[in-house]
Amino acid sequence: MGQLLFLLLLVCSFSAISAHEDEDPSIKTMEEFSGYPVHEPHSSVPSSTSSLSVDAQSLQKQIDELSSFSDTPAPSVTRVLYTEKDVLARRYVKNLMGLAGLSVREDAVGNIFGRWDGHEPELAAVATGSHIDAIPYSGKYDGVVGVLGAIEAINVLKRSGFKPRRSLEVILFTSEEPTRYGISCLGSRLLAGSESLAKALKTTTDSQNISFLETAKSAGYAKDEDDLSSVFLKKGTYSAFVELHIEQGPILEEEGISIGIVTAIAAPASLKVEFEGNGGHAGAVLMPNRNDAGLAAAELALAVEKHVLESGSIDTVGTVGILELHPGAINSIPSKSHLEIDTRDIDENRRNQVIDKIHQSAIRISKTRGVKLSEFHIVNQDPPALSAEVVIKAMETATRELNLTSKLMISRAYHDSLFMARLSSMGMIFIPCYKGYSHKPEEFASIQDISNGVKVLALTLAKLSLQ
Repeated sequence: MGQLLFLLLLVCSFSAISAHEDEDPSIKTMEEFSGYPVHEPHSSVPSSTSSLSVDAQSLQKQIDELSSFSDTPAPSVTRVLYTEKDVLARRYVKNLMGLAGLSVREDAVGNIFGRWDGHEPELAAVATGSHIDAIPYSGKYDGVVGVLGAIEAINVLKRSGFKPRRSLEVILFTSEEPTRYGISCLGSRLLAGSESLAKALKTTTDSQNISFLETAKSAGYAKDEDDLSSVFLKKGTYSAFVELHIEQGPILEEEGISIGIVTAIAAPASLKVEFEGNGGHAGAVLMPNRNDAGLAAAELALAVEKHVLESGSIDTVGTVGILELHPGAINSIPSKSHLEIDTRDIDENRRNQVIDKIHQSAIRISKTRGVKLSEFHIVNQDPPALSAEVVIKAMETATRELNLTSKLMISRAYHDSLFMARLSSMGMIFIPCYKGYSHKPEEFASIQDISNGVKVLALTLAKLSLQ
């Protein structure tokens, strides 16, 4: 028995010595110095979620630094398409992509792509991303969390030793906000192959009568082409798309839940309406003799509220976000009025019924007030988008493995994901934001909540990359 034990010990000792002798001592030194394994690890989801480490301090610093590229003073952020601040902010993000080891490219309208090649790069990639443009006097988290957080998610996976099977790609979408040209999700609409938009942009101008193509070229885009169809991507370019975003509503914070898993994005529609009246002197023209375009606009604004409430659903909403009067003098009866109306619902048919009722009210008001309905234009009338089951499952599993609370949600705000759903499977990850504030300087998300979202995103991307 004693001899048998001795032989076993000898074999074990020999095996250990042989393994040690086979190991290159220089590799061991490199690993000890760098803190990372030199040998290429196998592609597998990180075995322990504790290996998913977010550099929260650097991420918060990046969010703060990006907010400094603004045309209004802090704490507000104003970053409009193709302005100097927008171009500088783009350069900042491209630099971060480069530092993360991503290969960077841009298309003709300035959608920016940062790619981490997988070991099977011929497969459709998994994409993530959002936008960095900001409406006037807004906050610094809307969209930005989904861009900078996506780059950090790539860094998280690299630090964990993960190697993707499918390539991973971070996208910065051009002009998600409609601030300059009245077109929301401009970049992602084009990626999804909107031929009507590509054609319209050839003649589209902003409020200063500066054309889209002129501003694009001034920012370094659309250099040699007026045909923007080069931006279009084929369906199947990506196997999945996942967007990280602040909720822009109060539910997660109020319920103390860490993660919102989006199952659907509401269907948005935008309308432009104009009335023309006679105008005149505010004192000389008596009330019975007026054809007031301003009052016609006011009546229609109230009609929007009425028709939305009549739908009977809490998911139906309508907003008159712009109301302009001409000539805009206190002592002049408005001769022209211009309204821009936003209405949306998770039910496309119900939303379209509201639009029809608004149109009928506009016709009725023009007749009763003796004004001309010179324009009733549906700018966009997009269908809703459903998140893919495969992406929902990956997000749910990632959240559970990270021991974070979650709930299934509907996004009533629309995002670039709405249009990426036309190209691939889609999903969204929401994180809480303070009181649900967004599109205002008080917009805020804690770095802890952002870090939670980045971890869920990283793990979700890893799972989808291996499918």
